[in-house]
Amino acid sequence: MPITPEHFADRLDRIRARLVEQGKLVVQLTEQTFNTIYERDAAAAAELMTRDDEIDQADIEIERDAVDLLTLAIRDSCPIDPAQIRSLLTAVKVNNELERIADASTDIARRVIALGERTSPFPKTTRVMTNSIVGVLRDTVRAFRDTNAEKAKAVLACEGNTLSFHELITRDAEVRVADGRMGVDTAFDLHAIINQAVLMGDHCTNIAEQVIYEATGTIVRHTTAGWVEQNLPNLKERDS
Repeated sequence: MPITPEHFADRLDRIRARLVEQGKLVVQLTEQTFNTIYERDAAAAAELMTRDDEIDQADIEIERDAVDLLTLAIRDSCPIDPAQIRSLLTAVKVNNELERIADASTDIARRVIALGERTSPFPKTTRVMTNSIVGVLRDTVRAFRDTNAEKAKAVLACEGNTLSFHELITRDAEVRVADGRMGVDTAFDLHAIINQAVLMGDHCTNIAEQVIYEATGTIVRHTTAGWVEQNLPNLKERDS
């Protein structure tokens, strides 16, 4: 049976709903992984690493459903609204970004396991940073769920805070190594963990850019002056 615009819209809604659930799962995984840092719970970290397979499988299924939907629409010459195309393209890109955030959680879990018996406390700012990342990720998923450009812009505005936390923690760790309160190996693991947290923040900003694109049709890019929105060129004007 040829696909109709109504069928296309229904399947697109289901893909997006599945992706929102994927986002919630990634938020949960990230938060629980961060908790293992402060509890020094290597067993819990190892268990959380196994959940990455679940996210990877969902990533594959969502990608496959999106490609299949677009293939059917092309095959049957189903009329698709430009907003629906943006929505589907956004879903595919967001799906990939969420999978990469889950990968970062897995890398952090490996670092927790590597810490072993080392119990030197991390700077208190580390917990503030990781709590902030969880909050940003949660807001990112909500922005996608609601196709809300303003919520997405709020996510972009958090980038500076994440980088500031990274610098503060790095400097604090250097002082602790210098005065003997933290071993070099522990400082190395801490640095790797906060690097992955920054990477998570980068993926959140990528998702936020896509949400703004979907909601408004504008491209958002980061420049030395900050975040800048650029209108897409009008095809008719470009071809004239």
